[in-house]
Amino acid sequence: MLSKNNPIQRDQLEMVTLDQLVPQDHLVRKMEAALDFSFIYDLVKDVYSEVGRPALTLLS
Repeated sequence: MLSKNNPIQRDQLEMVTLDQLVPQDHLVRKMEAALDFSFIYDLVKDVYSEVGRPALTLLS
C-alpha cells in the first residue's frame, strides 16, 4: 500500500522494451524469422501519407 510513511521510492523509472518482454522462444519470434513480411509495405503505401497526416483505417 502506498502511503506517506512507506519508504518505497516512488520516483524510480524503469525502461523496458517490447523486445525484452517477448521470450526468445515465442511463436511470434519464430514466425518473424521464418516469414518475410516486407511485401506488405508495397501493398499499403498508397493509404499512407509521406507528409504526416494520420493513416487511413482499412477496416472502416
